[in-house]
Amino acid sequence: MSGLLPGFADPVLDAQSAFRAVLEAMSRPGRVQRLQRPPSPPAPLCPAAGAVLLALVDAGTPLFLDAGADALEWVRFHAGCPVVGDAAEADFVLAAGVPPRLAALRAGTDEDPQASATLILQVEALEEGAGWRLTGPGIEHEHRLRVVGAPEGFVAEWAANAARFPRGVDVILCAGDAVAALPRSITIREG
Repeated sequence: MSGLLPGFADPVLDAQSAFRAVLEAMSRPGRVQRLQRPPSPPAPLCPAAGAVLLALVDAGTPLFLDAGADALEWVRFHAGCPVVGDAAEADFVLAAGVPPRLAALRAGTDEDPQASATLILQVEALEEGAGWRLTGPGIEHEHRLRVVGAPEGFVAEWAANAARFPRGVDVILCAGDAVAALPRSITIREG
């Protein structure tokens, strides 16, 4: 296969750095984390989404990916993960286009809530200080996050997702070299 784009420049250190950024984003919901040295994955994947995939998926994590053949081969080569054809069967779902509805993804069970899916959602931009009002664990009072390019109806879907707690889907937002996270325990209110 010629023309395969490289993954991380330093696979160990860059994967650790990306993992720490995702961990920080999950523990501080709505806070934008910048990745230091993300890879340059094939379009339509953005650098942050590529970094999140390479840091989180492996041979034991089924992935659903809607980003086309080049992205699929890139992820398979660099992460070695199984790719599934149905988002409902995946541990990680990467949406480069229109994402599946949150209710269609694995939500875990009351006894095993960690058996849920994580949606990696590419958006146009992430900006702190405006937009959605986030409250919940990891946020002292309220945090504001503007998400440009979020799917229509996302806030209503999120409310239904949060109502299933401790079950539900977690979301990692990716734009350019930035990530932010929405753990299922977070409440989102419009502006």
